Amino acid sequence: MKKKWWHGKVAYQIYPKSFLDTTGNGIGDLRGILQKLDYLKDLGIGILWLSPIYCSPLVDQGYDISDYYNIDPLFGTMDDFNELLEEAKKRDIAILMDLVINHCSDEHEWFKKACADPDGKYGQYFYIRDWHEGEPLPCNWRSYFGGSCWEPLPGHPDKIYLHLFHKRQPDLNWENPDLRAELYQMINWWLDKGLAGFRIDAIINIKKVLPFRDFPADREDGLSSIDHMLAAADGIGDFLKEMAENSFYSHDAFTVGEVFNAKDDALADFIGENGYFSSMFDFKETILGRTPLGIYDWSRPTPEQYKTAVFEAQREMANIGFYSNIIENHDQPRGVSHYLPDGEINETSKKMLGGLSLLSRGLPFIYQGQEIGMENIHSWNKSATDELGAKDGFKVALEAGLTREEALEKMMHYSRNNTRTPFQWDATKNAGFSSGTPWLPVNSDYAAINLAEQQSRPDSVFQFYRKLTHLRTASPYRDTFVYGTFTPYLAEQKNLFAYLREGEQTILVAGNFQNEPQTMKLPAKIKAVLLNNLPEIGALENEVRLEGYQFVVLEV
Repeated sequence: MKKKWWHGKVAYQIYPKSFLDTTGNGIGDLRGILQKLDYLKDLGIGILWLSPIYCSPLVDQGYDISDYYNIDPLFGTMDDFNELLEEAKKRDIAILMDLVINHCSDEHEWFKKACADPDGKYGQYFYIRDWHEGEPLPCNWRSYFGGSCWEPLPGHPDKIYLHLFHKRQPDLNWENPDLRAELYQMINWWLDKGLAGFRIDAIINIKKVLPFRDFPADREDGLSSIDHMLAAADGIGDFLKEMAENSFYSHDAFTVGEVFNAKDDALADFIGENGYFSSMFDFKETILGRTPLGIYDWSRPTPEQYKTAVFEAQREMANIGFYSNIIENHDQPRGVSHYLPDGEINETSKKMLGGLSLLSRGLPFIYQGQEIGMENIHSWNKSATDELGAKDGFKVALEAGLTREEALEKMMHYSRNNTRTPFQWDATKNAGFSSGTPWLPVNSDYAAINLAEQQSRPDSVFQFYRKLTHLRTASPYRDTFVYGTFTPYLAEQKNLFAYLREGEQTILVAGNFQNEPQTMKLPAKIKAVLLNNLPEIGALENEVRLEGYQFVVLEV
């Protein structure tokens, strides 16, 4: 494998709106990120991904972009951003932005011009079709946020346009070479400014099945999940290869794709030696328990299901490239609340979950607050369901016969706002996030779970994460964790999550994924204990006793 500048890094995702507010308006900003660069450096971060900060009406929290070339005044100015690039570079931290190019905002200049002249140049930037009331729609695809993906074109009752996401996020027509050229020009503009690369949003959606056609309905609404269309779509590689050749390759950019529904035989094309992207997220764990019926029918994974999904992802990527590994992101519930059983969420189990993820093969991504063990929202408030995905999910749950309380419980657990609550810096008002009223209520547990308290305590979740990042980035074991092989160990032993990382050294990483103790046979004699989330380890000649949720890293 050809070594790249990003291989030995640990990445961190910031949701800017909820990171740190320096103006008192209740919304996080770029000055807040600037203030915390030393904190991120101390944590061991080398890559920083910022969720969208472009100009946007914020219908979908910035994933509806109205101007690709400017910073939304809510977050600051372009001067603030330029300073962030400069200061991050001094600390050897690379900055990524979100690249949202499957769709834009209905307030973007292109869409406004398309509405003014649907048959003109900019009308071809979107999927606009003639349609009259009473006629069948071009296809029965269901929007990700519920309902048909077709909407009347403003000012034109005889025309409709396609939106796979919210109706105010019209899909861009990637079949149009003029549109693609404009997007590549924009990408290069940011890279020329010094941006290190991009996290690429919803990119698998850019290739549609054309001409439009129906797929089998999978709910009573008569509509079909977009997944069916994506499975049938062919030819996305042509677009992605062209984009990489026109922008990413020449800048040696790091790119990580949000890629669902990739065909198994295409993984090497996506992130192999000359792949379209540098990496892509491993979502095998996040989709566990999901069904086409909707959030109300989803279920939480068991420890065995979680382990099996991780091992499967590692197996398929072993000879291809690097996955980017996550426990959570801005679209998921908090990982500790989702993957750990109710009643068993504590600092010991949180450390175990973090360790199992960060020491796997691949590029680890930490989502803001993960490093202090932030949890799902504990008490219901409107914010838990007042986001696009949960709104539709709540409606579908009620239609399926769930009581309001049952539906709320489901939405509470899966709501994307669980990971969007403000970062819990300390135990002062609003968790130190803002002197004003936060745009989203702070989680009620902030007095018990906050960074200030954990920075002062050597056995905290935060301090454990610092040890994990040090092992990956600055220890004698670095190359083994970065480039070493990944081999499942004792995979058949229930609720034992263990694997070997083998390179210059042989390292056993193991977690007891249950409250009850269990014994693990050793593959060889212990040379050194590199990390342990409990004070002691019960080691014998050829086995160790692991207490509930004990996590150990052993050189053998």
